[in-house]
Amino acid sequence: MSEAGKRLTHLDEHGRARMVDIGEKAITYRCCVARCEVRMARHTLAAITAGEVKKGDVLATARIAGIQAAKRTDEWIPLAHPLPLDSVEVILTPDEAACVVRVEARVQTHWRTGVEMEALVAASAAGLTIYDMCKAIDREMSLENVRLAAKTGGKSGTFVRKGEEGLTLEGGG
Repeated sequence: MSEAGKRLTHLDEHGRARMVDIGEKAITYRCCVARCEVRMARHTLAAITAGEVKKGDVLATARIAGIQAAKRTDEWIPLAHPLPLDSVEVILTPDEAACVVRVEARVQTHWRTGVEMEALVAASAAGLTIYDMCKAIDREMSLENVRLAAKTGGKSGTFVRKGEEGLTLEGGG
């Protein structure tokens, strides 16, 4: 579709924000994966992996925060629909060589609209939780490269971001 042919569906004919009507769409399987990295000092990552952060188990707390955030995305994003989620998985992988925790959020549903925002919110909330739990020891941490890595389902079909080609979108309908 050309740029001129694309329409922003969250705007009405007068340019006002609106919630998209999905009532006539078919219920289909949809899966989205979002990723980000939390960059930190080497000693911060060592404290996380050794379980020495005073606030508690950073990775377990971040995983739960990501899942909870995905379930409440419609409260974070004004025009997002509340939708039934089949599953939310948050995978946190410490990478000592790069001094990051890699965050991956995978969200699945059988519904009328995609779960891109749910996956992005889950990844972001997990990353922000890591920051919150470790900020006392490392204020220079950064949440980086929040992105939709891949999606499947819906009218637009499958999308895999360049550089994420090894990613599989499993499950579904």
